Amino acid sequence: RPVTVRPMADDDAAAVLAIYAEGIASGTATFETSAGTWPAWDAGHLADHRLVAVDEDSDAVLGWVAVSAVSGRCVYAGVVEVSIYVAAAGRGRGIGGALLRALVESSEAGGVWTLQAGVFGDNAASLALLAHHGFRQVGVRERLGELDGQWRDVVLLERRSTRTGT
Repeated sequence: RPVTVRPMADDDAAAVLAIYAEGIASGTATFETSAGTWPAWDAGHLADHRLVAVDEDSDAVLGWVAVSAVSGRCVYAGVVEVSIYVAAAGRGRGIGGALLRALVESSEAGGVWTLQAGVFGDNAASLALLAHHGFRQVGVRERLGELDGQWRDVVLLERRSTRTGT
């Protein structure tokens, strides 16, 4: 079924947090243990480059992508960290790819030259998605954090723009 990618609106908050909570429950997406509140989520993500994928038939939000600043230093103004989540009901429909393509376009138009992501080493689906869309592995941060009593490795990936910051 057709999906449209559009800018995220405040009305999407409940769906965004529900999809985030679903990702948290999987145990393979983040060190976070709860989705928290919309004000906290909103404060943690830059206002620009927030996108949702919406099912054109039902108008249901099936995935989202947003970015966070990696540093407050001006030299890193064009470097952001990517968060991308797809609802279980939307997986296998190309939603992750559609969101990443739209994010690349949006971020490059906004002067971003590096997208980076940290992914658990055993999250094969996310690693494959990012690699397919031009992210390369920079390294592995071994035993970076503990989740549910298990120390987890995090693969650091980046995608450098060929148009911005060159």
